[in-house]
Amino acid sequence: MIIVELFVTFFLIGLFNFGGGGAMISLIQAQVVTAHGWLTQNQFPDIVAISQMTPGPIGINAATFVGTKVAGVPGAVCATAGFIFPSFFIMLGLVLLVEKYGDIGAIRGVLNGLRPTVVAFIASAGIGFILLALWNTETLPKDFTKVSLIGCIVLPLALAAVVKKISVIRVLIFSGVLGLLLGTFLGK
Repeated sequence: MIIVELFVTFFLIGLFNFGGGGAMISLIQAQVVTAHGWLTQNQFPDIVAISQMTPGPIGINAATFVGTKVAGVPGAVCATAGFIFPSFFIMLGLVLLVEKYGDIGAIRGVLNGLRPTVVAFIASAGIGFILLALWNTETLPKDFTKVSLIGCIVLPLALAAVVKKISVIRVLIFSGVLGLLLGTFLGK
């Protein structure tokens, strides 16, 4: 049954995610695009953009959006609950552990060991999105000259805005409007 599959998939994503929203993007992508085919590679960045624009954590928002797309409201509830449960129980366990023992050196060591892996997840997702933004492909393009003009204009402007710590919502709105104008002007 699809709602059980949504629950289990997002439960596992929630269970194995370390490092926050950016790190989980590649995990979500691997499951919803590659493993299950619930979304296409072209639909996935849209879900990420919407998840970042709406209030709340990106993982919960993505789970809700994917669940809705796949199985309506019951899918949204199951995917979101699946994503939330691991964090809730892990945090409850860690709080009890800290209260009882007060020494979290071993736990801190594990988390410090996971940091380089989280960086790898974020870098992997970033490279994939750059390829998609500039060449409309998730793998290395066969012809690097067939680059998206809109992507070449919007990507560096958005990156500069992010580096200057401009609000994510403003950057997304500006990028969407710029993409619409460029697409209309360029006929794409």
